[in-house]
Amino acid sequence: MYLRLAALGDSTTYGIGDPVPGGWRGWARLLAGALATSYDVSSCNVAVSGATATSVRAEQLDTALAHRPDVASLVVGINDTMRSAWDPARVRDDLMTCADALHGSGALLLTARFHDHGSVFGLPGVLRRPLAERIETVNRVYDEIHATYGGLRIDLATRPEVTDRRFWSVDRLHPSELGHRVLAHAYAGLLAVAGIACEPPSLVAAGGYDPSWRRDLAWMMAEGGPWVGRRARDLAPWAVRMAWTEVRRERVLV
Repeated sequence: MYLRLAALGDSTTYGIGDPVPGGWRGWARLLAGALATSYDVSSCNVAVSGATATSVRAEQLDTALAHRPDVASLVVGINDTMRSAWDPARVRDDLMTCADALHGSGALLLTARFHDHGSVFGLPGVLRRPLAERIETVNRVYDEIHATYGGLRIDLATRPEVTDRRFWSVDRLHPSELGHRVLAHAYAGLLAVAGIACEPPSLVAAGGYDPSWRRDLAWMMAEGGPWVGRRARDLAPWAVRMAWTEVRRERVLV
């Protein structure tokens, strides 16, 4: 039986955190491989590192629709919360437009609710709480998508693996190989319940590269440092405003 899969999103869906010779793999490719144990799979992963809801709509949606997917994943929004140009109304419009188009094409939607990234990062409360509020705003959009279009979704906040350091790569933003395997395994389980059964991906992190301090350092030098620099320039003014707002709020409550 033929099955078409399209994956839209940002760096997590692209596969960052799960290195293999020649590039990245990630949960979407692991899921495609698992589905291939039962189906003749045509997979289209159009995710891009750094993508926002707006860029998914503008740059990924048409290509995904042209693939005529039976199953389509839409997992994006965290990059939006980490930008000073945060616009919740636009994020909702972009995500709802993508979901409507994918569902309208006949695809079964795969989505996610996000956890509190700030707690995983170890951010202080004055920064973690404003970020958590933005993430919850994105989650409410995904709640609306799920209520409107159905589909299958993972609630990361309820999964105990998210608090396990082994779930995360060195940057604590992207899943490790194990984390990607957990995500692929979870989606495979949901698909099986929906009647699209396959042999789920292994939860043993045997592929890719073993983590080491040398690779962690190499990543931080080549990727992590520049990423932090870009985000710091964008977010520093917002972070200062939010921290000051939180301090004032705490003083009022006292």
